[in-house]
Amino acid sequence: MLREKGILPYQVILFADHAEMDNPEFFKADLVIVSIPPRRTDDVERVFPAQIGQLVHYLEEYQVPRVLFISSTSVYPESAGIVKEEDAVSPDKNSGRALIEAENLLGRSKAFKTTVVRFGGLIGADRNPARFLARQKGVVDGSKPVNLIHRDDCIQIILELIRQEVWGEVFNACCPEHPEKREFYEAASEISGIQPPVFGQRSSSSGKIVDSTKLVKRLNYSFIYPSPMDWLKGVNSSK
Repeated sequence: MLREKGILPYQVILFADHAEMDNPEFFKADLVIVSIPPRRTDDVERVFPAQIGQLVHYLEEYQVPRVLFISSTSVYPESAGIVKEEDAVSPDKNSGRALIEAENLLGRSKAFKTTVVRFGGLIGADRNPARFLARQKGVVDGSKPVNLIHRDDCIQIILELIRQEVWGEVFNACCPEHPEKREFYEAASEISGIQPPVFGQRSSSSGKIVDSTKLVKRLNYSFIYPSPMDWLKGVNSSK
C-alpha cells in the first residue's frame, strides 16, 4: 500500500543494545515522526527507553533537525482529576513510566527539537472501543470519564504541528468533552450489537480528565469530534 502511494518503506528494528536497518537513507529527513508504543512486558521500563536511546543515537548521527514523538495519556495516574501537561510525574503503569523516560530522552538531546503529543484512546475507522472493553473481566467503574480522540483529529493535529512548526513543546490531545464510561460504552455496545460490560457502583475516585486546552490555544485548533459521542452518532446514522 505504501509503495502504491509513492512511499518507499524502510525497516528499522530497535533493540535494547543495538539497532538494525536495511537502508540508512531513512534518517536523511527534515522530520522523523516516532510512533512506537511500548510493549506490555515485565521489563518495559528498561527495554523501551533503551530502544528509544538507540533511536536517539541515529537521529543525532544523521542530524535530523525535528522529531515528533507520539506518546500517550497513560503517563498520568488514573485517579488524578484534571491533568495538564506538567502533571505527568507518577504514572500508575510500567508502560506510562517507560513513555515518560522516552519523552525525556528525546527532549534532552541538543541535536534536534522534539515535540511530544500525548494522545488519548483512539477511536474511529476500525477502532471500536466497545469491543476492547467487552473483553475486560469483572466489573467496570462506569462513573469514570473517558479520554478519547478520533483518528481524524490525530492526523489533523499532527499536520497542524508540522505546518505551524511547533517544536520543543508537549501537548495533551483528547476530545474536549469527557462523557462517563457508562454513557459512552453502553451506546457504543448498542451500535455494535454486542453485550455491554458490567458496570458497578459509582466510586469515590473521580478518575482523570485529560485537559487539551494548551493544544487548542497554541494551534487555534477546533476538534472535528469535540465529543466521542459525536462519532457514535455518525456511526449510528450511517447504519
